Amino acid sequence: MIRFVIVEDNTQIQEKIKKLLIKISIGTNQDYEVKYFEKYTKDLQKEIDDQTFRKVYIMDIELDGSISGIEIAQKIRENDWDSEIIFVTSHDKMFETVHRNILEVFDFIEKFLDMEHRLEEDILKIINKKYDKKILKISGNNVELELHMKNILYIVKEDKKSVIHAFESNEFKTSLTLEKLLELLDDRFIRTHKSCIANKDRIVEKNYAKGYFILDTGEKVDLLSKKYKKEIDK
Repeated sequence: MIRFVIVEDNTQIQEKIKKLLIKISIGTNQDYEVKYFEKYTKDLQKEIDDQTFRKVYIMDIELDGSISGIEIAQKIRENDWDSEIIFVTSHDKMFETVHRNILEVFDFIEKFLDMEHRLEEDILKIINKKYDKKILKISGNNVELELHMKNILYIVKEDKKSVIHAFESNEFKTSLTLEKLLELLDDRFIRTHKSCIANKDRIVEKNYAKGYFILDTGEKVDLLSKKYKKEIDK
């Protein structure tokens, strides 16, 4: 089930999106719900806070009598990094502003430049996208932790603790050993060093000679051992 949240004050554009979603649903047998909003309201905020469903937000940037679509997207990203955001707007000059202010925007589409075709392509990509909701759960010793595995970058052993380094520079400490954490994590996580586990999906560069790897965030981690090369490169 996917819930589409349309934030658009132009009823003609709303109707075009509605017809497009019906067409896609018939062609893919995809179950979906649609909610329409013309501006930011308390009901829209409730929808943003409710993360029960997989969601796709399709939003205009300029909304009459409301905060902007960019501000709404910032509210979404305060706690929700899984929902997709597509901006549909008549202002092509807003592209740079959107990508400077909002992280992880799926696309930016101009309303009067082949909108239906581009939006259909985007929605089909989203429907077919592997939806990764696997979570690492740790409880006990006054620690209650739930992290999406895709957001975990690497884990380092420091003294008697394991430090989990996650997306957005977040760090979490646990008394669990690296060995135990490997049992809880899926096969995207590999040993890169006796003191490090890394998410191989986030590694973009490896240098065994100098003993480091680089993540897709740009961070360099000096914990790469030739001892684990076979497993890492597998």
